[in-house]
Order: sequence, then C-alpha cells, then structure tokens
Amino acid sequence: MRTSKWIEMLEAELKLRGFTENTISSYTILVRNFLEDMNKDPKRISEGDVKAYISKKMVDEGLSPRSVVCIIAALRFFFEEVVGRDDVVKIKPPKQDKKLPTVLTKEEVRLLIDAAENLKHRALVELLYSSGLRISECLNLRVKDLDLDRMVGVVRAGKGRKDRMFILSRRAAEDVRQLILMENKGSEDFIFTGKNKRKRMTSRAAQKIISKLAEKAGITKNVTPHVLRHSFATHLLEGGVDIRKIQELLGHANLNTTQIYTKVSMEELRKIRSPLDEI
Repeated sequence: MRTSKWIEMLEAELKLRGFTENTISSYTILVRNFLEDMNKDPKRISEGDVKAYISKKMVDEGLSPRSVVCIIAALRFFFEEVVGRDDVVKIKPPKQDKKLPTVLTKEEVRLLIDAAENLKHRALVELLYSSGLRISECLNLRVKDLDLDRMVGVVRAGKGRKDRMFILSRRAAEDVRQLILMENKGSEDFIFTGKNKRKRMTSRAAQKIISKLAEKAGITKNVTPHVLRHSFATHLLEGGVDIRKIQELLGHANLNTTQIYTKVSMEELRKIRSPLDEI
C-alpha cells in the first residue's frame, strides 16, 4: 500500500476520534515524514526501526524532548489504531525540561493593547487575555458563541471535546461588539476572519499580529497567544481567585497543570520573607 493511502487512513481515523485540526495536521505530517524515511511497508517496520529513527532525531538532528514526545505519540497512534500493531512503538518518551511559562506584567499587557491601532487586532489581544482561551478556541469562536451583554461565552468541544464557559472583560466585549457591527457578521460567522470573510483567521496569522504588536510596544519577551493565556491565569491568581476556578476557566482536566502558575506569581513570592531579613 502506498504511503499516501496510509496517510488517508490515518487522517480518517483521527477525524472519527474527534481530534482537533491542529493535532490531525501534526500527526499526519510526522507519520508521513517517518514513512518516507523508512521507505517500507508499515507492516514490515520493526521496533528497532522506530528506535533508530527516534535516536537519529534526538542525537543527529538535536530535536527537543518535546518534539520527540510528539513524534512518539503520532507513531503510537498510527501503528496501534491504523496498522493494528501494538508491538512497534515501545519506546519511552524522553523527560522534558520543566520550564516556567512566560508571563507579561499588567503594564506590558496594556502596552500590547495600546499598540493595536486596528480594531480587529485590538479585539484579538483583549479577548485572548480577558478569557484565557487557547488560540484555536479563540479563532473557532462564532458570533452565536458569545453573550456580550452578560460578558460570557462558550467554547464548543474544546480540548477534551468538552464545552465550557469563559469570561470576557467589559472592554473586550465592547470592542468585539464593534468588530461584529463593522464587519456585519451573522450569528454563524467567525469572530476573527482573514481576507476571506467566511474563513477563520489562521493561527499563524494571529501569531504574527501579536508578535508585531509586541515589537511595536517595545516588549522584549517572546509574546505568543499562549503567553496571554499564561498571563490571564497568573494575574487571576495574584488577584486572589481560587485556583480551582482558574482551572475551570482554563479547561484543565488536572489541577496539577494549573498549579504551575503558583510558581510564577510575583504576589505569592512577595509573601515569602528572605531569611536574611530575620538576621
């Protein structure tokens, strides 16, 4: 069977399982690269072949542990769910570096918003920061998903295929309302679109917008849409919001994931007195 046929089967299985567009795209690319490198029928590929491939990626190409984990996950799904083999991907994922998330100060968030002269760009930053949504969740929002009067919205089938509510600031709600009116959007239309008003803005386009705004604002940190999510969570924690409520707003299945923000909260750190002050 040709590689393209295997990839078609993989893509179909991923869609049936309800995986996100980003995961489907990532898995198909990673598996395609692997199969083209192997140049043999997946039914004849051995555990040793997979280990040699992963070793090459880590040692020769210097791929990060995080990237290697993604490759292993993609290959495991492909072999177990598409090829029907559970004897191939036995390799254990490498340990990942535990880095603290980048967080903006409230002043940096203000500078980022003020740098946006375009209403759409300003509304994008405001919505991401005021809601803590993932970029894919934000860009998938349609007009019908928002209740701007109550300043809330709903993420439909977010990560984990679960719907959840999110909050909006008054400022973000007003700018989003203005954007909807300006572009004459209907209830089924995406909030953020590209040149084609029927298609949603791409994640890459959103990333470029935010990167340019950060540069314009003079922010030296690497600002991404996810940094705004980190900042949202950290600032809520510093404001005294219960961490379990933050967990719900972020859509985290495990509280341990949310607790990383306790490690980057400056307010929490300031509560600790250095032992030198006691001498």
